[in-house]
Amino acid sequence: MAKNVSKLVLLGFLMFAASCSHRLAGTWNIQKYEVSAAGQAGATLTNIGTITFRNNGKGVKNLNYNILGVAKEDKIPFRWTATDTYVTIDSKGSDLGKTWLFIENKKKSQVWKATDGANQVQILELRKQ
Repeated sequence: MAKNVSKLVLLGFLMFAASCSHRLAGTWNIQKYEVSAAGQAGATLTNIGTITFRNNGKGVKNLNYNILGVAKEDKIPFRWTATDTYVTIDSKGSDLGKTWLFIENKKKSQVWKATDGANQVQILELRKQ
């Protein structure tokens, strides 16, 4: 009897833990990265790489892009947290290291928006692999 109760408790815990995984978990292709500022020419880049979110709050990026004549490579690991309205990527030295607002938050597609604290706005469009 005690073994059956233990198995039920373990099964219940595993089902609860699986249901708590965030929809961001997995690997996403960054389909579009747009940078703009009021009164200035903006830049739109496509297919700049991937970002992977693990359920343990950690992740990895594999980005290669050229923006405004500057070649960038970003393979810096990061930590992440998310709510229903935003995701925070903690990755020092990365252009993506900031808090992003969810504009679209679907299972297979995401659109995020952030600012640099001044007048620059960044938009990311992601598709799940």
